[in-house]
Amino acid sequence: MTSFRIGAIVVALGLGALVLAPASATDFTSVPSSEIKWVDAPSIGPGAKTAVIEGDPKGTGPFVMRLKVPPNTKIGVHTHPADENVTVLSGTLYFAASDKYDANAAKAFDTGSYFSIAKGKPMFAYTKDKEAVLQLHGTGPWGITYADPADAAPKKKS
Repeated sequence: MTSFRIGAIVVALGLGALVLAPASATDFTSVPSSEIKWVDAPSIGPGAKTAVIEGDPKGTGPFVMRLKVPPNTKIGVHTHPADENVTVLSGTLYFAASDKYDANAAKAFDTGSYFSIAKGKPMFAYTKDKEAVLQLHGTGPWGITYADPADAAPKKKS
């Protein structure tokens, strides 16, 4: 009986050592805020910025990105080809899952709020007098399709 307990302790300690082993460099991603590279978010409109934190939203794997939505910005009814998971990092985003834009139907999501919406589900959003910064994560490929093409930001001329 004693040898069984000693054997179990050795196995448990061995498993504990495996669990406590430090992660390799490929198991850790770190992005200090000073290294985040913001670029224009052409699909949202003037002044909107996006930054890919990890992964490739256009690829087929997981991604994390951020979106800065300027004050008084309307994001018309649209869908995404993947589930959308959103955390509001600052400001307030007014959001509704609907195929018709109705500002009165939108709910205010302030700093720290989270929501998730299934792929293909119509939605819209807007900001009021302050910028909202959002963190989005999901599994790509990512994209946006507006119900009314007129809501899409104009393409820059080359």
